[in-house]
Amino acid sequence: MLIHVTNAEYVADHRLHLWFNDGASAEVDLSDVLEGDIFAPLKDITFFQEFRLEGHTVVWPNGADFAPEYLHRLAHSPAPT
Repeated sequence: MLIHVTNAEYVADHRLHLWFNDGASAEVDLSDVLEGDIFAPLKDITFFQEFRLEGHTVVWPNGADFAPEYLHRLAHSPAPT
């Protein structure tokens, strides 16, 4: 089964609550993965909140996106202690 993001809601800071087509849902914190030229603008909270669903994942106005499989993996990774 190909993983798709079916819904996304802003939580706070750099966190989104994501729903997937396999029935899973979880909060994902993207603050630690906003590196490189394409993701740098997302460090601005106002810009980060401008995401939308397009295709099978979340995207931002500058073209930044994350593969839905990557987001699914982040959603199911244990939180750092």
